[in-house]
Amino acid sequence: MRGDKQGKVMADSGPERAKSTNVGVLKAMMQFLRPYYWQMIGASIALVCTAAITLSIGQGLRMLVDQGFSSSASEAALNQALLFFMAMILLLAAGTFTRFYLVSWIGERVSADLRKAVFAHVVQLHPGYFETNLSGEIQSRITTDTTLLQTVIGSSVSIALRNFLMFIGGVIWLFVTNPKLTAMVMLSVPLVVVPIIVFGRRVRSLSRTSQDKIAGVGTFVGESVKNIKMVQAFNHQKLDRTAFDGHVESAFQVAIGRIKQRAWLSTTVITLVLGAVTAMLWVGGLDVMAGKITGGELAAFIFYAVMVAASVGAISEVYGDLQRAAGATERLLELLAAENLVPSSDTPVALPAEPKGHLQFKQVCFSYPSRPEQLAIDSLTLDIKPGSSLALVGSSGAGKSTLVDLILRFYDVQGGAIYFDGIDIRDFSLEDLRSQIAIVPQQPVLFTGTVADNIRYGKPDASMAEIEDAARKAYAHEFVERLSDGYNSFVGEGGVRLSGGQRQRIAIARAILADPTLLLLDEATSALDAESEYQVQQALELLMKGRTTIVIAHRLATVVDVDIIAVLDHGKLVDTGNHAELLQSSPLYSRWASLQFDEGSSSAEVLETV
Repeated sequence: MRGDKQGKVMADSGPERAKSTNVGVLKAMMQFLRPYYWQMIGASIALVCTAAITLSIGQGLRMLVDQGFSSSASEAALNQALLFFMAMILLLAAGTFTRFYLVSWIGERVSADLRKAVFAHVVQLHPGYFETNLSGEIQSRITTDTTLLQTVIGSSVSIALRNFLMFIGGVIWLFVTNPKLTAMVMLSVPLVVVPIIVFGRRVRSLSRTSQDKIAGVGTFVGESVKNIKMVQAFNHQKLDRTAFDGHVESAFQVAIGRIKQRAWLSTTVITLVLGAVTAMLWVGGLDVMAGKITGGELAAFIFYAVMVAASVGAISEVYGDLQRAAGATERLLELLAAENLVPSSDTPVALPAEPKGHLQFKQVCFSYPSRPEQLAIDSLTLDIKPGSSLALVGSSGAGKSTLVDLILRFYDVQGGAIYFDGIDIRDFSLEDLRSQIAIVPQQPVLFTGTVADNIRYGKPDASMAEIEDAARKAYAHEFVERLSDGYNSFVGEGGVRLSGGQRQRIAIARAILADPTLLLLDEATSALDAESEYQVQQALELLMKGRTTIVIAHRLATVVDVDIIAVLDHGKLVDTGNHAELLQSSPLYSRWASLQFDEGSSSAEVLETV
């Protein structure tokens, strides 16, 4: 099922990205090349020099045959010819080293800059973007596609330019050496261009498809490994292996199709070009026997003809690489061009000098982009005084988590407005707004690193003393000290080496360290045992003092002491009041309370209602 679903997402996203791609799209990479102007000039000079020296070898070969190997040649003439030949070889080696180093450096540097630019843009995108774009595919674009571009910029482009110069120079020398034989070689050029165009188009299409298939493989692997306990708990290994085999085989078949097209391209080019060279050798050999040209001229002509043929073959190979790079570039440009639907204000209003945390919802309306016809929040108005606490209660889908997302501006309201200290939150910069907020989710999120790293996430410049103080307030210090390396203990991917309760307390310590004006709690004690819950509840009560706090409540017992309880139902505000008032005024709240506080009610029944 998971494999089918992923395949559907990939298939659905395909048409959106099935755009006509050509090598011209690589021009977009110039913005990343411009900062390295001098390195490109140095590499270009080295490239031209090595091409010129390589072309000069043909003349050295002519001199060697006519002056060094002829029956009338002297030893001095042979030595002179060989010294000239060796000097060109040494110059060629030095120029090749310089060209290779500079071009490879540019390729690595541009690849690194591109990765940074794409990641910097991606992490600024609104969360809704990642609902329709798979994280594994985005990872593939940032890693695999940039690596492909690095190879092209740091190798293939240099090879293409070098062989283009060799082709032009070789053709010129061919005409200088023997125009008649050159005309024969030139007859093969149109025959080579046609298969390059025909096969090149097929390679381009298959390259894009191949890259998408590989991205799908990476996404599937990441999802399986990340959720390995769930995979094994439901004995899903065999089904996942079958689904993964399908992804791999699909990618393999596309890759084989691409390779076959490139193989046919290379074979056709080599056959046509070397066939023309063979015909030229037959004609040239007759001319040497007839005394029309010298052996040295024929040797030089053969050298240039082979060089031209090899250059055309190399260019056809590189053209296939450029087609693949064009597909990779288009995928990366799509990421860079992705529009952030929740942009930061161009002219942001500064935060108040002393934020109070007065939060107001005025006729707020919102629907998710995937369900525009259904209002998730419907004309909601709330006024949360500074330093007060508000609990959001309601059945699943009532809009509790949506309101938290709107406060953090993960989405923007489509009607009405949300005000922070009397200012529309859309008028603040995103960074300023979120600097005043800390969130403790029901399912704590930990990042790969140490315990200290995860607590410090709430305040990047916090000292070790501040981290330990926050951990003590969250009742996490004791268990952290028992870990093998204390605060330097590695938590594993997603905190897998810690228990659920331990991860929750670290998340609470992170929020405590952030010292926010507005605190968002999504049933922050749900993962704790009774004793730890009591301790952390005390810590949270201390943390909540003087701060505006919004609590998403799944268990009414945790919010009986909050200042205001807001009852939500299908995105609408049904009633507000404290626990005692709502028991009298709200039939819906009273029903939930009776279910949860009635010892005879089942936990399943409670979960269905709240």
